[in-house]
Order: sequence, then structure tokens, then C-alpha cells
Amino acid sequence: MMIEFDVELPGGPVLHAYDTGGDGFPVLWHHGTPNVGAPPAPLFADAERFGLRWLSYDRFGYGGSSASPGRDVASAAACSAAVADAAGVGRFAVVGHSGGGPHALACGALSPERVVAVVSVSGLAPYGAEGLDWFAGMAESGAASLRAAAAGRAAKVAFEASAGEQDPGFTSADWAALAGEWAWFESVVGPALGASGAVDDELAYVAEWGFDPADVVTPVLLVHGGRDRVVPVGHARWLARRCAGAELWVAEEEGHLSVLAGAASWVEWVRARWDEGVGR
Repeated sequence: MMIEFDVELPGGPVLHAYDTGGDGFPVLWHHGTPNVGAPPAPLFADAERFGLRWLSYDRFGYGGSSASPGRDVASAAACSAAVADAAGVGRFAVVGHSGGGPHALACGALSPERVVAVVSVSGLAPYGAEGLDWFAGMAESGAASLRAAAAGRAAKVAFEASAGEQDPGFTSADWAALAGEWAWFESVVGPALGASGAVDDELAYVAEWGFDPADVVTPVLLVHGGRDRVVPVGHARWLARRCAGAELWVAEEEGHLSVLAGAASWVEWVRARWDEGVGR
């Protein structure tokens, strides 16, 4: 049964949070852009099989969470710790998909005493990362949106007002995933369309993150589709070089969403990190 609750942060902002409950090992889900933060229902069966408990929250500006213009990626660490505290959780793992990937890495870098392991799936590298052609292989629509964000809030808001319907850059495998169990995305994307959080997300991706991925000292798994046109695989390859000891799993024929079909393997990877004793 899904439990939903609000967490009041110092100064008054509120995060709307989710908890699947139970006594499994806690894993906090970081959602993509634009999504609300409900944990991934297609992975509930794997969660039960591996003894996992999902936590998550709507990032600022989405769903039931307060807006916070100007937030950075690093803010996810304090938000995640607050949600874990409210749920009575000490240590936990983090998993982020797409735009959730950088937010998951933030937790590993800034809360190493609490974060057991980090999984970034289809995740972005920092904007302007040395040695990475950040836009190479990215679908035209996504690149245009992020270039607008790099030009500042006014340019990004103007872009959103004039862009109209855009090709998301999905592969045929991605569309097939959306026609199957990952149709779940419709339930988290729909409520997020037009949310201020989507603009704030993209502004945060192309600004200083507030941490260096090299600072992540917890175990890291980077999962990426080799045919991803939303976030090209070069981002994961760069992160793998930057994060000491990170593991990189590339599914060469998969796209941005279809790569989620292999989720059982990385859920098992997180379970193994917990069982090694770091989660106790």
C-alpha cells in the first residue's frame, strides 16, 4: 500500500513524499523531467522479490511540493535526508532515472554517511564537462530546450511558451516500452506537464550542480542505453571516468526508456551492496 505524506523543511517549504512501506531495505527514487515523484510501479514486483522498500518525493515545483526557483541539483541531498528522516529511515540507497540521475549522484556525494549505493539510469553529466561534447547525439528538440535553459530563465520560459509539441527523441524500443509496462510513465508525466519544476530542473542541469561527481565515494552503478537520443551514452561514459570505482553497464541496443527493461539486474546490484554490510 502506498503511503503519501508531506515533509516540512526548515523555513516552511514542503515536500510531498511517498513510501511503499514494509521492512525492506530502503531505496529512494529520484524522478526524471517532467515527472512527479511516485515510485516506479513497474519495479514493485522486483522490489518485493529482493526485499526492497521504495521511498520518493516530488521535487520542488512538482505535484504537492513547494516551488523553489533557483534550486540546484545538490539540494536533492538535503531533501532526500529529510524524507528518510520522516519515514524513520537511517541509511538508504538512491536510484535516479534521466534527470533523476544527477540528483541521485548528489546524495552520494553530499550524504556519504547515509547513502549506501547510487544507481544512475540514463542520467546526465554536468553541463560543460571537460572532454565531453554535451549535445553530441542528443535529439534536436532536447538540445534546443537545454540550450534555451543555458541562456537563462527568461529564454527558457519563452522557449516553453513557443515550442509546441516536440519529438522527444525516443527510439522504436522506447515507444515499445511505453506501449507495455512502462505506460506507467503516463501517470507521472501527465500531472507534471506545465509544472514550474520542469523549468527549474533544466535550469539546474545547465548550471553549477553544487558538487563534483568525483566526490561520490559510495558505490555507483551507471546504466545507459547505447541508442539513447534523449541523454546520449557519452554522458554515462564521462561519469564512469569521473566517479572513481563506478561500474558502467551499457545496453547497446536500448534507448532512454527501454533500458529500464533490465531493471531487475540493477535492483539486485543494490541488494548486493546492502548485503555486503554497508547498509547495516
